[in-house]
Amino acid sequence: MKNIPALFFINAFVLAAFGAVTIMRLDQNPEMKTTYIVYALLMFSDALAMLLFGLFIDRKIRAVFWLALLVLGLNITLTIFDQFGLVDFLFTLLNFAIFMALLVCRKEILPQ
Repeated sequence: MKNIPALFFINAFVLAAFGAVTIMRLDQNPEMKTTYIVYALLMFSDALAMLLFGLFIDRKIRAVFWLALLVLGLNITLTIFDQFGLVDFLFTLLNFAIFMALLVCRKEILPQ
């Protein structure tokens, strides 16, 4: 249970790094500028959500637990249906590990 917030923080860092790399690609292909901006905003938003989940998962708030599972499930599902490479596989594994850790520790996290 004590490692779950750290996993969320790692995930937030990875997403923020992906967003930053996406922003740096703006000059490479001017035709895709809008797409890259949208992708970066989505990654930064997801990073913020992961950061907040990491901060609040220990507070035993039922809504945070279920919302975290929902966002992680979406991350897993949406990553699989995109162009899938090694980075996508590793990102999916990280999200799946957090998802499973939440399920295993749900009795400790959810209020009785």
